[in-house]
Amino acid sequence: MAKHNFVFELFYVVSLVFQGTILIVSGLGTSSYTRKHTLYAADNLKLQGFAYATKTVRSRVICGRECSMDERCKSFNFNDCSKMCELNLATRREHPEDFNATQGSVYFDTDEDTPLYSLTDSSLNRYKSCKMLLDVGYRSSGTYTIYPEGFGNGSLRVYCDMETDGGGWIVFQRRQDGSVDFYRNWTEYQSGFGDLSSEFWLGNDNLVTLTSNDSRGTWELRFDLEDWENNTACAKYSDFQISPGEYNLIIGQYDTNSTAGDSLGYHRSHFGYHRGLPFSTKDRDNDDLGSSNCAQTYTGAWWFNHCFLSHLNGPYHQFGSVQYSIGVQWETWKGYYYSLKTCSMKMRKLRP
Repeated sequence: MAKHNFVFELFYVVSLVFQGTILIVSGLGTSSYTRKHTLYAADNLKLQGFAYATKTVRSRVICGRECSMDERCKSFNFNDCSKMCELNLATRREHPEDFNATQGSVYFDTDEDTPLYSLTDSSLNRYKSCKMLLDVGYRSSGTYTIYPEGFGNGSLRVYCDMETDGGGWIVFQRRQDGSVDFYRNWTEYQSGFGDLSSEFWLGNDNLVTLTSNDSRGTWELRFDLEDWENNTACAKYSDFQISPGEYNLIIGQYDTNSTAGDSLGYHRSHFGYHRGLPFSTKDRDNDDLGSSNCAQTYTGAWWFNHCFLSHLNGPYHQFGSVQYSIGVQWETWKGYYYSLKTCSMKMRKLRP
């Protein structure tokens, strides 16, 4: 019986284009096996738990060739430092929960959306929001540095909530134990105060810059509330923005799936109660009460009207029941005689 020798004369055409890397790998030969892949890359990311083959190779091009020649391979990870090539049985779209940030790793697959997960500047890790950090695999809530539009080459340290309601939230206010005094003046609320790991206000100037038209997107606003019996409630609004000057509160529609009631934008006797109003502090009276100063009367700072339906910057109490309108309050959930145990205010960027 005659022997048949099969000789594969393979050559590869490679094109590397960074800022959203595209690696084109073509496999051609004398066999009937011919495949062509256009592979898209995400820097400093890795699909974990789905590698069926691991090998050391000289470059990502060779790793791409190995994947191209194997029918089982759906994606691959390559580490430029260790030269480790991992061929995967799955993709990041199929298993986003296993697609995590890994310094030095580059992930490739054939999904043209994958470059959305790569860095704008891979040498600087300049993510613009908590949502972008979440999208590239940062799953733990905590303090991060972001580089939003409007800050020039500057950065902003923020606390990112990566767990609540899908994650990706910039927290800009938190009350939890009364460790920080919120009866502050205009300048302090302007620049921000407190500790990102506990109680704080991020700063009105930062909120203006984050939500300005230069941010190239819209923001949603969320309030998370907890009482002293460990019950929780939330309220969400669309189209959140803080205007320059008097820091007017701009909000869109109340999300009817919310559970706390609308103590910010609507009331049965005062439609649009806090919507559109300027911010007031003890030394800058912008409320609608004439000669009286709501911030001084209720020892806090807020977008006061006549005076409030919500006041999450009010004085903190180590118990629930309080005198009328004294405390950390959300009227449509707990009324005016109850001060909340914890609350947080957070914002999340939506795609333009």
